[in-house]
Amino acid sequence: MTIKVVRGNPTPEELAAALAVVRARAAAAAAVPPGAPSPRDAWSDPSRIAAHRLPQPGPTAWGRTYWPG
Repeated sequence: MTIKVVRGNPTPEELAAALAVVRARAAAAAAVPPGAPSPRDAWSDPSRIAAHRLPQPGPTAWGRTYWPG
């Protein structure tokens, strides 16, 4: 694994912290069996929005068309 700093001048502690995060993410990804479905992130789950009642038409409905009330 090669990591290249393209901007800035990180301290050794900052670089070690970033590398620890990258290694932990790689280890977690490697622990998932091949072909297993990945858990959905709650932010990208469409049922998060569809589970709420849709806004009623009215003068402020345009502001509530995406964000749940």
